[in-house]
Amino acid sequence: QVQLVESGGGLVQPGGSLRLSCAASGSIFSINVMGWYRQAPGKERELVARITDAGTTNYEDSVKGRFTISRDNAKNTVYLQMNSLKPEDTAVYYCNAVVRMVASTTFYKYWGQGTQVTVSS
Repeated sequence: QVQLVESGGGLVQPGGSLRLSCAASGSIFSINVMGWYRQAPGKERELVARITDAGTTNYEDSVKGRFTISRDNAKNTVYLQMNSLKPEDTAVYYCNAVVRMVASTTFYKYWGQGTQVTVSS
């Protein structure tokens, strides 16, 4: 089994910054892609940013230039640095990882429990 534990959410004023972290643990052989998704009330879950094990990144258009995703492969941890936050960034942020477990040749997708980010004055 694999667990993803997120931290770093909270309340911040518009223009402020937050840094989210997500650590994966368990019988992990390798992690292909790690990413962050978000879901605002009444909306579908959407991809915010993702990063491959080689460091290739993709961002949702509205966060380009404001958010930066990074990962520490040795720690199986992914980060999301969020700057210049806007009220429309308010959502529950979920960590996601595509994991190959020890003694397996199959990759499975795992989700964290979510962390609330609220941008409000």
